[in-house]
Amino acid sequence: MINNMKKLFSAPMTAKKIVVLVTSFLVFAGITSYAVYEETKETVTLTVNGEDQVIRTHANTVGDVLSEQAIELRKEDFVNLSLDTVIEDDMNVIWKAAIPVELVINEEETKIWTTTETVQELLDSQNIKVTEHDKVEPKLNASIKANMEVLVESAFQLTMNVGGEEKQVWTTSTTVADFLEKQSITLNELDRVEPGLEEMVVAELTVSVTRVEKVTDVVEESVDYAVVTKKDANLTKGTEKVVNNGETGKVAKHYEVIIENGKEVSRELLKTETLKETKDRIVAVGTKVVKQPQVSRGSGKVAKEFTVSSTAYTAYCNGCSGITSTGINLKANPNAKVIAVDPSVIPLGTKVYVEGYGYAIAGDTGSAIRGNKIDVFFATKSQAYSWGRKTVKIKILE
Repeated sequence: MINNMKKLFSAPMTAKKIVVLVTSFLVFAGITSYAVYEETKETVTLTVNGEDQVIRTHANTVGDVLSEQAIELRKEDFVNLSLDTVIEDDMNVIWKAAIPVELVINEEETKIWTTTETVQELLDSQNIKVTEHDKVEPKLNASIKANMEVLVESAFQLTMNVGGEEKQVWTTSTTVADFLEKQSITLNELDRVEPGLEEMVVAELTVSVTRVEKVTDVVEESVDYAVVTKKDANLTKGTEKVVNNGETGKVAKHYEVIIENGKEVSRELLKTETLKETKDRIVAVGTKVVKQPQVSRGSGKVAKEFTVSSTAYTAYCNGCSGITSTGINLKANPNAKVIAVDPSVIPLGTKVYVEGYGYAIAGDTGSAIRGNKIDVFFATKSQAYSWGRKTVKIKILE
């Protein structure tokens, strides 16, 4: 082009040549100016929402660069440099647009704009601290997406008592039913829950589960026989004879037992089942009246007189039947005058007179009565104790 211009200036100038000359000069000037303009631009790497692009710009500041790219900024957007930072060659400008998120904290909803990557970062940016017991949805490592809902429920502590075992528990449940389900507590049909399943749970509440069981208990018991007495005219009055010993029966008692937390609280008899019938004990009671011998002085003559050692007894002493060896019923005749003797010394049936006792009959024997020894009968123990042991004279009457 320069050579052409030289030719134009050296050749004779005509109007046409002048026009061409001026036009060429303007074109040259424009090209030169454009080259200079392009040469003076700065090269900038602009990262928009993670995607890089290289641009050349005459913008003075970071804010100008973003405006050139028609980027509308929100205050929540991320820009790695301040907007008034002066543009330099090979500068990297990073911009990330904030996205809307619905944040629900303990049922309080707030719409926020954020550029964080995960739920954990979002909560940290809002100064929200969570513990291992709190409920967070989605999980802390979940990626943030536009218009997503992030739910946080703060855990609180309450007391749980199941079957008598008590412990402290953290929960985010709303109702007793939900709380028990999250604690993997299975309720049986008869179990009792306090407060009710539909009640709301709050901090410091005590949720009690009483384990209730209903069982049947069968207990075998012996049944005593009854004693039946029958009069027997062949037996002496005051004597008894066992005709049938009787047999103990057996029953099974069926109880409905209520057990709460392992302890019996009630027992109700449902039925009684007879396993073995009882048999009555039958005792014959004598009604025969034996005429007691009358003690008299007889002829009044003393056939023999000597000294004996004496004791006293009653019809109710240990091992005593109340019937003498000669058949006298001492229980039926408490006023009888009878002594026990050694028949080899004083024959049974002998009438005697005992010093301090009076007229009597030798009508009984005893294992301890040997030789010159007698045992005198009294109706009461006090009389027998009063007699005690003494030496007396005895007269054998004819």
